[in-house]
Amino acid sequence: MDNFVSFIKNLIEIDETELNIVLSRCRKKNVSKGNLVLQKGQIAQQYFFIISGGLRFFYDGLNDESTTWVVFKNEFLTEISSLNPQKPTRFNIIAIEDTELVVIDKKDMDFLYGHIPVWHEFGRKIWEETTVRMIDQILNFQTLTAEERYLQFVNTPEVLQKIPVKQLASVLGITPNALSRIRKNIK
Repeated sequence: MDNFVSFIKNLIEIDETELNIVLSRCRKKNVSKGNLVLQKGQIAQQYFFIISGGLRFFYDGLNDESTTWVVFKNEFLTEISSLNPQKPTRFNIIAIEDTELVVIDKKDMDFLYGHIPVWHEFGRKIWEETTVRMIDQILNFQTLTAEERYLQFVNTPEVLQKIPVKQLASVLGITPNALSRIRKNIK
């Protein structure tokens, strides 16, 4: 939990009493590679912090799976399009390697929002960062070439090392063959 405590303290100023209340609402969970954290059709009920490992968000496309997002260590996340409206998710979330998570159930997060005033700041900062990343991703798809998008991923070695070419191509919105050509041209 040390990583999660550091993550919290980097975002907000929180006293030890409040921090202990937060931690009392958290639990650790280990997910083996290939196991689902959330399956299409379920309603999201949890928030996650990745202590180690990684998760992949994907949906079933017309001919194949489409990977939309990959997250690794020190990321805080949920499937927000399911959690807040309490609607069935369109995504699957799967462990791409053995993964250790901190889990906060929705009811516990709601409790923390209601009882720890500074926790609202935590939530606001998390969702602001997430929104900025989503906007950046949309703009990147509209304004950058596939090669430029790939070069941004080169700055995240975990993505290049831990997900197969087919899934990376899906995240970039290109075919695996196009990704192979881009990689060949860059070398």
